[in-house]
Amino acid sequence: MMATIVERIGSFAVGRVEAVTAADIRIVLFDETPQATALNTGVPTAFPRINAYVLISNETGAVVAVVREIAINRAKPVRGAPDDGMVDLPFPSRLVFTIPFGTLCLEVVDDNGRPHYGLERGVPVLPSVGDPVLLPSAAQLRAIVEAKTDERIVEVGTAPFAGNAKVWVHPDKLFGRHVAVLGNTGSGKSCTVAGIIRWSLEAAAARKAGAPPNARFIILDPNGEYAQAFSDGTIPSRRLAVGGAGGAGPLTVPGWLWSGQEWAAFTAAAPGAQRPLLLRALRQLRNAGSTAATAKAQTIRRYSGYVRQLEQTYADVPQSVAGFPRNREFGSMLEGLLALIQADEGALGEYGAESAPLIAAISGIRAPVEAVRSSRQWASTTSSGYNDFQPGDVQQVLTALRTLVQAHPIADLHGEVSEDAPVKFDVDALPERLHEVALATGGQAVANAEPLVNRIQVILGDSSLRTVIDSAGAASIDDWLNRLLGPTTDAIEPVVILDLSLVPADVIHIAVAVISRLIFEALQRHLKTHGTPLPTVLVLEEAHSFVRKDADAGANAQAAEICRQTFERIAREGRKFGLGMMLASQRPSELSPTVLAQCNSFLLHRIVNDVDQNLVRRLVPDALGGLLGELPTLPSQQAILLGWAVPTPVLVRLRDLERQQRPRSDDPGFWKTWLGDEGAAPDWKAIAPCWEQRPADDGIAPDGE
Repeated sequence: MMATIVERIGSFAVGRVEAVTAADIRIVLFDETPQATALNTGVPTAFPRINAYVLISNETGAVVAVVREIAINRAKPVRGAPDDGMVDLPFPSRLVFTIPFGTLCLEVVDDNGRPHYGLERGVPVLPSVGDPVLLPSAAQLRAIVEAKTDERIVEVGTAPFAGNAKVWVHPDKLFGRHVAVLGNTGSGKSCTVAGIIRWSLEAAAARKAGAPPNARFIILDPNGEYAQAFSDGTIPSRRLAVGGAGGAGPLTVPGWLWSGQEWAAFTAAAPGAQRPLLLRALRQLRNAGSTAATAKAQTIRRYSGYVRQLEQTYADVPQSVAGFPRNREFGSMLEGLLALIQADEGALGEYGAESAPLIAAISGIRAPVEAVRSSRQWASTTSSGYNDFQPGDVQQVLTALRTLVQAHPIADLHGEVSEDAPVKFDVDALPERLHEVALATGGQAVANAEPLVNRIQVILGDSSLRTVIDSAGAASIDDWLNRLLGPTTDAIEPVVILDLSLVPADVIHIAVAVISRLIFEALQRHLKTHGTPLPTVLVLEEAHSFVRKDADAGANAQAAEICRQTFERIAREGRKFGLGMMLASQRPSELSPTVLAQCNSFLLHRIVNDVDQNLVRRLVPDALGGLLGELPTLPSQQAILLGWAVPTPVLVRLRDLERQQRPRSDDPGFWKTWLGDEGAAPDWKAIAPCWEQRPADDGIAPDGE
């Protein structure tokens, strides 16, 4: 085996091993070794070059090493006799420092006598000092760079330092264990993301004789740049945007899809007092339309809360109901109780005769409550002013409520849904229900809940936010999931672009967290139901904005934290349920270490920042971090591909994309715009209506017109 690999050792040799460590091999080149281009492999080969490959024979085949440094050592020749007149002159010797990473073995010789090689990661036997160093032949270069035959699925580019051999990846390895595309702005990472998606789907379509593949790529596009990349019709795709902008479908993340923790993060609910009230309000709203037994229990619990509050009030009478503002607060509580009675009579009436006894009991407490309120209220019925209440007033209302609660004890429930269940409810009802829960809780609950109620009312009053979170955004959870993951394999569009560019900054982190969490949980449930996964790739552009290792000071810290935690969970557990991640970022140093550590493949474009470079080097296994010294100088369309997806780290020139297939991320042409060759004159009057959130033809004229 070894003899076959090195059989032409004389013509292929370029140097000899001078020093060996476990992580590094130092090579002295022969004097006759070419300075720039070698011809001894049969074709012109650039050598020596950074990231080029050399072979060193050993007992199992040949050690494959990659060049990381080229240097000249100024040595002196050995002197002869003292009187021979020799003069010592500096004599340069060229050194090459390499990193060993694998072993090339002969697998088979075909019928035509051509050898076929295979690369195995790891070096069981390191070379010794003095061993010859060879340039690999064209066939050996292909074996080093190209994957095994059964893994040559998706062609992503060519290797400039391996005779332009094709670089292949297998989707299972690339997406199944997550991939990160990292590089500075303008280095080509967006084109790489779009290209890999396109090339993967084209490869699948070719295997299916042109039929659309049963694939799912969900692209979270914060800058709205991917619509162009898949608009040529060759890859079936659909785009969702806020308000259906640009002919897209509507992108909505209704508030009833949010979990309790996501609502708490978005509203910045204080954990001690406000969050429990919010979670209870959400649970009541989600259970409002459920079974009669659940509705009955929810109703009794609300009145039980009033009982507890009145017991606290009665323990401190008359101080608790006399004098301003305590008399007003007690009167307002009675108003809220009457409003609750009216609402419950209507809601329970939908369950028919089964709820009739409870409706009658609730109606029975209306008279004493109204009597107490009217006896102490000022003459004007529109006024909320009250005289001081008396202990007997409190006792009268408390007795009526106790009678109701004792006559209808709450049984243990087994069908009640939690505050996290994606059960549809009217988001507009949340502030009022939160206020009711606070009233029923008593004590300082009303005062604690009031700022939270006000915040939610402000949120729901913002028309730009309502477009995203409105309850009518989807009919049900399955309707919403059909838009993202497709209903059937026959009707699926493999690429779904979620244009987040018009999502308000206040809700962007929660929207991304909710979308990602629901996709993850949907795939979990699919696997549990059907026994097989539904492979899906979640593509996150500008990942440093959503998966930060620390909360952004300029954003809602709780919302940013929820978003980061969601992606960390997907990074850790997504592979088991068929959810792969593809992250693209220009600032890897700002990304969550947990997410980066779970990425098993990397495509590294030009990275100039030294902090980002140091982080990336630490991500690379074993001693291969030295290969990344070329990151600051990589041209556009070139990247270093390494990790689980390829047998060896390789500098790859990515395949070309037609201009119309590239994301809209080109640098602005300042000069051509200045000269009038590009660009368009601004029309602020056309832009203003959308900005002001009004129709363009509403007839409103600017001030002064």
